[in-house]
Amino acid sequence: MKGFVLSNYQLPPETFGKIIAIGKGMLEKPIQLLDGVEEVLKSLQGKYKLIVATKGDLLDQERKLEKSNLSHYFHRIEVMSDKKEKEYLKLEKHLDIIPAQLLMIGNSLKSDVLPLLEIGANAIHISFHTAWMHEEVCLGGAQKLDFKTLRNIKELIALF
Repeated sequence: MKGFVLSNYQLPPETFGKIIAIGKGMLEKPIQLLDGVEEVLKSLQGKYKLIVATKGDLLDQERKLEKSNLSHYFHRIEVMSDKKEKEYLKLEKHLDIIPAQLLMIGNSLKSDVLPLLEIGANAIHISFHTAWMHEEVCLGGAQKLDFKTLRNIKELIALF
């Protein structure tokens, strides 16, 4: 009966069934890779230790990575509870590296770029046409941030 309490007893049981069916349908959908992702991973594999650092539900992230058929490119998979300085410092310690040896490539300024710059690591931002509202940041002010922004992930190949 938790569902009724969460909805303040306003939703009928059939609605909960529909919501669960929608969720299951989403889990069954195939993973759609961004154009160029596998090409970039192939070009970097063997030259660098590639690590997925993501946040979210451990089982869901593992499922998505397995369905993507990309897991074989990665040395490690790190599912973090959050993507802030503290967690990235733990990751560096776990990997036995210093911040200058870490380069994060991601689409979120808030969680993939700024925290890395704060701890002295490097970051490349891949802009994406959509972003979560809670991931938006204002880069105004006098602070000079040293990171590259690329329009497409394929641009990474020319950098390496």
